[in-house]
Amino acid sequence: MANTSVSTLLVILFWGLTLATGRKLSPLSTTTTLSSSPSDGICLSMVMPQGKTCEEHLVTTQDGYILNLARIRIRESRGPPVLLQHGLFMDGITWLLLPSNQSLAFLLVDNGFDVWVANTRGTKFSRQHTSLPSNSSDYWNWSWDELVAHDLPATFKYVHDLTGQKMHYVGHSQGTLIALAALSQDQLLNMLRSAALLSPIAYVGQLTSPLAKNAAENFIAESLYNLGIFEFNMRGDSVIKFLKDLCNNTGIDCTNLLTSFTGQNCCLNPSIVNVFLDHEPQSTATKNMIHLSQSDMNFNHIWMLVIREGTTSMFDYENRDENMKHYGQPTPPVYDMTRLPNDLPIFLSYGGADALSDVKDVQRLLEILKDHDADKLVVQYRNDYAHADYVMGENAHRDVYEPLISFFRLQ
Repeated sequence: MANTSVSTLLVILFWGLTLATGRKLSPLSTTTTLSSSPSDGICLSMVMPQGKTCEEHLVTTQDGYILNLARIRIRESRGPPVLLQHGLFMDGITWLLLPSNQSLAFLLVDNGFDVWVANTRGTKFSRQHTSLPSNSSDYWNWSWDELVAHDLPATFKYVHDLTGQKMHYVGHSQGTLIALAALSQDQLLNMLRSAALLSPIAYVGQLTSPLAKNAAENFIAESLYNLGIFEFNMRGDSVIKFLKDLCNNTGIDCTNLLTSFTGQNCCLNPSIVNVFLDHEPQSTATKNMIHLSQSDMNFNHIWMLVIREGTTSMFDYENRDENMKHYGQPTPPVYDMTRLPNDLPIFLSYGGADALSDVKDVQRLLEILKDHDADKLVVQYRNDYAHADYVMGENAHRDVYEPLISFFRLQ
């Protein structure tokens, strides 16, 4: 009964109260609001207290977004760079939520790697732009297409140019989606050593997350967009305080707070939820949520990405003229996953309890990879893992990160 109550509560809090906490944004403002400086970033708050060397970098994309990028390394380390890319509703702190002896970022540093932690546009430390204020609708006029076309290439180029080395890449959830989409277009390959995909998202036809399905079936993102709410923000102060009080004072196992969204995680220490709520969730664009929930009229309306006759597509303006204007064709172009190069070293790990990266959907991706060079593909299946276990599970350092680091060493 407690689990059911928590699930119902989350549906109300995460989706219903978005309407209450969302802010209507002005169409355009002539001044730029800079919400954070490099000194306010991940280094000061999460890394330096652990005694690690850390630098804050700013990367400007072709469309003017200024992204925060944290670099963590052992002083004078010359190991290969690793870029860590978070998923939806998260930021780079994803990789630092666990204690220092369990978090992937610190384990990589301790193993001699040069670690770079990305923060996509719209997250706490990446809310700057060369001309647009973050409280304007134009600032939030993007979907994950722009992460593929701009954020990822700019970040890759910055790391590659500064280090002079090809990099390893680790993505979780949406971080795998944008990498797969970019690689299907032959982007980034000249700067990449290998890719690790944790809870990979390429298809979501079998998605089972009750919270995600509820949001999609009720057209939450479209409704918010039509109300003039272009920043999809779940981090209202009153909501976060309520959830913390719920976890601390009611005796409820607050790992269940994530279950309706991620699936039944096996390995979360209840204390991790308080750490999570200190930093997450992060904002995204409402347009991004629409893109992640679009589907063909012949399919059920589902959450997480565009599926058209078995393909993953760019944002659909659902208007022939608008699609023609943006793409020069009446329907959006597709990201053809069959074009992934067979000789790219890939480490792929997925969980049997994951409600967002469902086993059947991952197996569909693996079917595409069936002709991949056998010595270039490592597939790990954790029957008990769900979506959050990969970045917050207390056993992940042993179950997933150690094999992943060994894989990187072979490359």
